[in-house]
Amino acid sequence: MNRIFRSLMAIALLSSSLLSFGLRLEPIKFGNMSQWYTREISESAVIGGGKKTLYEIAPTGKIAGNKVYKNMGGSPWATSNVYAKVSGVVKGSCAVQPATVGGQKMAKVQAIMEHVKALGIINMDVMVAGTIFLGEIIEPITSTKTPFGKMAMGIPYTKRPQALVFDYKVDMPNVNTRVRSTGLGPKKTLQGRDQAEVYVLLQKRWEDEKGNLHAQRVGTGRERYSKSVPLTKGHQLKIHYGDITRQPFYKPWMGLLNGAKAYYARNSKGKLVPVQEEGWAPADATPTHVLVMASSSCGEPFIGTEGVTLYVSNFAFGF
Repeated sequence: MNRIFRSLMAIALLSSSLLSFGLRLEPIKFGNMSQWYTREISESAVIGGGKKTLYEIAPTGKIAGNKVYKNMGGSPWATSNVYAKVSGVVKGSCAVQPATVGGQKMAKVQAIMEHVKALGIINMDVMVAGTIFLGEIIEPITSTKTPFGKMAMGIPYTKRPQALVFDYKVDMPNVNTRVRSTGLGPKKTLQGRDQAEVYVLLQKRWEDEKGNLHAQRVGTGRERYSKSVPLTKGHQLKIHYGDITRQPFYKPWMGLLNGAKAYYARNSKGKLVPVQEEGWAPADATPTHVLVMASSSCGEPFIGTEGVTLYVSNFAFGF
């Protein structure tokens, strides 16, 4: 009898773990942030010859060597941790790593300043925003130009969830300035508080005869955090369908991603090209792709505030 009771309790607990305030949850693979693949990069002697450990959201494993990383074990996640090789100089950058918060595994996504010193001649600082997203990073990174052009954003997805559900925590320094630092030229201090953010975007994509990628925005869920937030479990980021520009909650940063703001993806030829969002899809449209991102910064590339830290885990779509 006790064995039957324990079995029923286990089933009940499992069932409750797949529900969030009435929503049925569809977990995103590896979205509980409990498995990490470790890479050890040997940086060039000219910048000190040190070792840099990089972490990827993938089946647990470890490798040493300056090797290009591609998503492993069916993981749909990429990070802003990169192996860079610029003019023959190897550098690693790590702004995402595993952490334990409140007894649970999470991804720690933070804004850091990468320092590069070479023989006392080169002294560069580069602001790096920690980011995780559904897609892939194209390594090795060979320049700081067109940063979005080094990311393939989004994965195929045809469902219409009501929300993105996840656990999160925010540590926000009490400062109202940001730093822009690309490594080329002096650092610049900007007024205004940086914000961590999480978003889910659903797109309906198509390709023209020239290989250009186009999209309509099907669904939008996007929020930003300007202050510290304690560990919050089962948070629901509601997805709004159709044109939301006239809704009271709409903010300009929820708008379409086109022009210089467009993210990139591979076309049918395997070439990485921008995905231009050209309009809002009807509210009942079926998407072809989903984008999910969590970042320690909401600004442009190479802009951020050191110390901004976002912890996330247990990503799922809620229906």
